[in-house]
Amino acid sequence: MPFIILDTIIRAPIETCFDISRSIDLHMLSTAHTGEEAIAGKTSGLIGLGETVTWRARHFGLWLSLTSKITQYDWPFCFTDEMVEGPFHSFRHEHLFTRISQGTLMEDNFSYRSPLGPLGRIADRIFLRQYMADLLLRRNQVLKEVAENMLFIKHN
Repeated sequence: MPFIILDTIIRAPIETCFDISRSIDLHMLSTAHTGEEAIAGKTSGLIGLGETVTWRARHFGLWLSLTSKITQYDWPFCFTDEMVEGPFHSFRHEHLFTRISQGTLMEDNFSYRSPLGPLGRIADRIFLRQYMADLLLRRNQVLKEVAENMLFIKHN
């Protein structure tokens, strides 16, 4: 099972980082290159405990849908979303936030199981793990820019 860990330092308060990480609208902005949109469940604003969102996006030339649910939530320190329906056998994304001297350390712990057994494991090794990591890195860069610019705007 592939496991991706990413650490992002954001010069903004933990509360800001936590809340923008739950933003459906910012998620769509960070994945605009895939045409991703929220089509069911919570489709805008901030997602919370027990809520679901269904995403539709184009990956590898195919339109795919995936529904995830917020299964754990401890504001402003962590939340977890898990796939309840979609193309993966399973996935779990833990979002962890820690106050640090520079602002906030945002940690992503993302694990998934590909479908198709041995073929899925080969795809993981060849391209899928890196593709998923790149999606998360792009998302985190957008969140970082927004959070840090919000802080700049509030203080100027």
